[in-house]
Amino acid sequence: MEQFIDNLPPMDLMRSEKMTFVQLIIPVESAHRAISYLGELGLLQFRDLNADKSPFQRTFVNQVKRCAEMSRKLRFFKDQISKAGLLSSSRTVLQPDIDLEDLEIQLAEHEHELIEMNSNSDKLRQSYNELLEFKIVLQKACGFLVSSHNLALSDERELQENVFSNDAYVETASLLEQEMRPQSSNSTGLRFISGIICRSKVLMFERMLFRATRGNMLFNQEPADEQIMDPVSTEMIEKTVFVVFFSGEQARTKILKICEAFGANCYPVPEDISKQRQITREVSSRLTDLETTLEAGIRHRNKALASVADHLGKWMSMVRREKAVYDTLNMLNFDVTKKCLVGEGWCPLLAKTQMQEALQRATFDSNSQVGIIFHPLEAVESPPTYFRTNTFTNPYQEIVDAYGVARYQEANPAVYTTIIFPFLFALMFGDWGHGICLLLGALVLIARENKLSTQKLGSFMEMLFGGRYVLLLMALFSIYCGLIYNEFFSVPFHIFGASAYKCRDSSCRDAHTIGLVKYQDPYPFGVDPSWRGSRSELPFLNSLKMKMSILFGVAHMNLGIILSYFNARFFGSSLDIRYQFVPQMIFLNCLFGYLSLLIVIKWCTGSQADLYHVMIYMFLSPTDNLGENQLFWGQRPLQIVLLLLAVIAVPWMLFPKPFILKKLHTERFQGRSYGLLNSSEEDLEAEPDSARQHHHEEFNFSEVFVHQMIHAIEFVLGSVSNTASYLRLWALSLAHSELSTVFYEKVLLLAWGYDNLIIRLVGLTVFSFATAFILLMMESLSAFLHALRLHWVEFQNKFYHGDGYKFRPFSFASLTEEDD
Repeated sequence: MEQFIDNLPPMDLMRSEKMTFVQLIIPVESAHRAISYLGELGLLQFRDLNADKSPFQRTFVNQVKRCAEMSRKLRFFKDQISKAGLLSSSRTVLQPDIDLEDLEIQLAEHEHELIEMNSNSDKLRQSYNELLEFKIVLQKACGFLVSSHNLALSDERELQENVFSNDAYVETASLLEQEMRPQSSNSTGLRFISGIICRSKVLMFERMLFRATRGNMLFNQEPADEQIMDPVSTEMIEKTVFVVFFSGEQARTKILKICEAFGANCYPVPEDISKQRQITREVSSRLTDLETTLEAGIRHRNKALASVADHLGKWMSMVRREKAVYDTLNMLNFDVTKKCLVGEGWCPLLAKTQMQEALQRATFDSNSQVGIIFHPLEAVESPPTYFRTNTFTNPYQEIVDAYGVARYQEANPAVYTTIIFPFLFALMFGDWGHGICLLLGALVLIARENKLSTQKLGSFMEMLFGGRYVLLLMALFSIYCGLIYNEFFSVPFHIFGASAYKCRDSSCRDAHTIGLVKYQDPYPFGVDPSWRGSRSELPFLNSLKMKMSILFGVAHMNLGIILSYFNARFFGSSLDIRYQFVPQMIFLNCLFGYLSLLIVIKWCTGSQADLYHVMIYMFLSPTDNLGENQLFWGQRPLQIVLLLLAVIAVPWMLFPKPFILKKLHTERFQGRSYGLLNSSEEDLEAEPDSARQHHHEEFNFSEVFVHQMIHAIEFVLGSVSNTASYLRLWALSLAHSELSTVFYEKVLLLAWGYDNLIIRLVGLTVFSFATAFILLMMESLSAFLHALRLHWVEFQNKFYHGDGYKFRPFSFASLTEEDD
């Protein structure tokens, strides 16, 4: 058996790639090219040898600053191009290769030119806005001034006739009436200030003016016919023209200060109509000239931006790569001669040849007289974990990594998750009508894969698109389980032949009370459609799905324990096999494996035995006679033996391993500091830390014993709780089926019972929305999360440590815009 296992071919995903720790000694003249070639290859994870230094103390800090400055300029260009509404050219622009120094000079010239054009454009735009506002104020304020002038003349005539004959009135007349007297019109007459303000500020502006002048002012306003562009935000703003009539120099000072505070622009409007017309003509002429100048400036600016846009993508990629190269060079150390750079890192064993070829090519292309030295080293720390995945297997690997990255070379749960995860989902979501809907969605995402992969998607759509192949398998398994449950939007169909049951008479009145009669062989595949609507439908489906959940749960947990055997065998830990794997298999299968056996025997024999009674009294009264609950001959002595084995398995898990480890320590390291065993017994269950580190640490027997005790108690209690946890497969499947039945019977069939087209359409609409948003979205998310929990907790805790760290090589392909 062991020879057969050893001869099995290795799987790419079963264990992570073998890694090797290497050292590079690179001459200074070929360092940049060597790192660039390694970045294109993307198979070496560099170790930071200058972690104790700040970023400003590193060797290539000036080059990194230059690259960061160029990145800033390129982001500025990109911002300006997007604001101008220009798109980066998709055509290939033939341009000779440019080095970093020339690009830096070119970017500085482009930035200086663009900043100057923006400054001139802003000044012209400001002048244009001021003239446009002045023109609007002239047009609107003229009406206010003409009406107020006529009003002043009529009031003056009335005052002369009725009031000014009274000498005492001079002392009691209001300020506005005094200012309107003809003899004082030159020195203290009525004045006005005209201007324009944002429409949103008019109400507060008027209130502030009223309070500041104590009501001694007249405020007129009218909305402007044209919107004004804000030069900063380039948004069109609605404004309002105002004219404030007042009297006195002090009031004028207050009003001007309030205008300045509210951002209102004031413009002088002459009272003479002929002067108003003359100024309006001059302003209109200057506006026309400015429009022509602005359009010419925008055309010139867009032309300059278009020339930059043609090369922007290439330049950003080049600067991003250069910055990444210098950041990586900063992780290397100079040797004592200052002529070579020394680097260390991890690489997959299979990539050594490719890396050596890339380094030889870098030496040749840089015309270096000294080659690059590449040799492996012994490492103290644990290697990183690297799995080669593709678009199909990557989402399953991400599901596992979300729980924890696999320890180096331990068994990878993603291999089994690829099939078991969508299958467990389908057990809870089994309906081949809903499965077809999911399948159509998955096929749409897969068909548009090339288009969607180049677009920037939202967070939800990006997650859905990344898991398109997970969705595909979940849909296929949902169709399969739906055919077994015989549910199509909760409706059963006679797909695989006629039912095995029939009514007792032609009227079929007692089908839901007395029941049906079996008249032929069982239905060939899945649940017989005649169970639907029968009086024993719910008890039958409950019993079927509950027992099915226990069977799949026990099988799933057994798979996890078997994988722990392969882990222990791979790492050469015979202690784990003898004192962990064996007792765990015995304990789990003597109790819950036996329960699974009883379920299968009851199904095969059609017995009416109560399995609850059998399992309870197996613990309470193992020697009592089973009576009618006996399923096979010799069941009672078998139960006693299984119970004894389960009881023995608990101390078997708990005591031997810590004492054996203590004995090995006493024999091999007596009188010296304890080092972790480097033999076949090396995995000392130091799970809180790494089990294969070579550093010396004191052997603490109490700590090892407590850890083993926790592990044993956790497994014993977890076996019960984990088995019960798999009953969620039954519960969610039943909930999904019943909810689907409610929507079908209480919404669709109820609406279809009316002979009214509108009611039927409303019922169909409600049924469609309930199916789409509740059953397809909320229920699928619920089933997904529960399947995720079964994998992370019930399955992976049997063998998976998940305390490793990912292999993150230096690669140009992994650089994104966030790295700028």
